[in-house]
Amino acid sequence: MTLGLAARAPTPTYRIEDALGMFTGGECLRLLTAIQPELVMRPNLFATGVLSLLFAVPLSAQDANSAVGTARTLWEPLIGYFTTAAEELPESTYAFKPTPEVRSMGQLIGHVAGAQYLICGAALGDPPRAEDAIEKTRKTKAELVAALKESTQYCARAYSQSDKAVQGKTKLFGQEHTRLYALGVNATHDAEHYGNMVTYLRLNGIVPPSSRRQ
Repeated sequence: MTLGLAARAPTPTYRIEDALGMFTGGECLRLLTAIQPELVMRPNLFATGVLSLLFAVPLSAQDANSAVGTARTLWEPLIGYFTTAAEELPESTYAFKPTPEVRSMGQLIGHVAGAQYLICGAALGDPPRAEDAIEKTRKTKAELVAALKESTQYCARAYSQSDKAVQGKTKLFGQEHTRLYALGVNATHDAEHYGNMVTYLRLNGIVPPSSRRQ
């Protein structure tokens, strides 16, 4: 006997925000990428996901009970994976391009370093720096890895501010936002280009740091 549609049990529905309250910000990021790994390869969707996590997780579940702490837990693993890849790659791969139209591996690293200075500068209220300065001037692996690490140290200052401080206004890409918004943009921008890095690594037969067994 075939059951009609009316006899079927209703399909349960779940909302991701209902589950996120059980996790810290960093755990939420790992949860999101585990549930929907394609988001890492689709930057716009990943950016939306990261920002939604930043503001959806209840304060009681956030790192150090702060919005800045949650932003930091989203950013730190991303830039950590990116930096690990940059350090481990042999210099010969820094000229690799999947296609002639896109950045090389080295240019990608320089771009992320320069963008961190620009975006975290907005989060700190500092004068803006040229986003492409490092990409255009640093060429060797040693120079690029050093610049990336220095930009990360600079950003660490931005992610150490108080919640009150990051409610202040700043200018980013010609528009007014809160400093907290800039912290979110920096994390999502790093995520976007870590997605690029994953593709570059896979094309060279290298397992990305985020996919390795702990």
